[in-house]
Amino acid sequence: MPELPEVETVRRGLTNLVAGRTVESTEVRWEKTVGGFTAEEFDQALRNQTILKIDRRGKYLLFRFTGGITMVSHLRMEGSYYTVPAGTKPGKHDLVTFHLDHGVDLFYRDTRKFGRMNIVPNDQVMTVAGLATIGPEPTEDTLTLDYMISEFGKSKMHVKPFLLNQNHIAGLGNIYVDETLWQSKIHPLTAANQLTTDELAILRKNIIAELARATEHHGTTVHSFTNVFGNAGEFQNELQVYGRVGEPCLRCGEPLVKIKVAQRGTTYCPVCQIERTK
Repeated sequence: MPELPEVETVRRGLTNLVAGRTVESTEVRWEKTVGGFTAEEFDQALRNQTILKIDRRGKYLLFRFTGGITMVSHLRMEGSYYTVPAGTKPGKHDLVTFHLDHGVDLFYRDTRKFGRMNIVPNDQVMTVAGLATIGPEPTEDTLTLDYMISEFGKSKMHVKPFLLNQNHIAGLGNIYVDETLWQSKIHPLTAANQLTTDELAILRKNIIAELARATEHHGTTVHSFTNVFGNAGEFQNELQVYGRVGEPCLRCGEPLVKIKVAQRGTTYCPVCQIERTK
């Protein structure tokens, strides 16, 4: 699933390609993609509306249109956007077409069909499921140490699934949780409320820095992620633990191991990331 750096990379690309363009019409070939809308209702809502800008909140893209509406788009596992010349025949997995002015079509492709779009008035965006309870963005200004001390202190949940839960911190997924826990020398099965203030301060610093660095490298391509220009990310070349099971830890040389935590593959160093006894 694309995480914050990948979604931000898509947002930046879409801003360059389609911001300021007007939707002349749409075609929906898989109605589940557009939530509670029929294909006709979706087309009526967006027809003749202009894309003012594209924002992001966590892993959600927010297409801001004229008419006081926002299209909330969640890419889920395999969703992607790309532009083609008007009249290009859609492929098997191109589920939605936005016919834009000036001879451009924007395709939404999703091989797994898990991605969703929802159109709401601007003042209702943060009531959309997933956004209504989303945690702070992982930036210096929005993710404070005081918040982390309070939030982590409330939970006995293992820190790996705690960080994957978007209600706590927005934008983290399996890749960057493994990376930042390794960087912070925290075992993924540590209870969230066992982390000390010093450990939380280090974890906070690593989360903010890692996601910023990954974004500057245009995200991570592990299986299929590409940006709107069809290019893979570059950060897979910078990963320190994710996808390196059996390889030596870059800190101590011990082979990295992989376990299941909350049904997610989790790679860590058994020497640097010591499991705590209660």
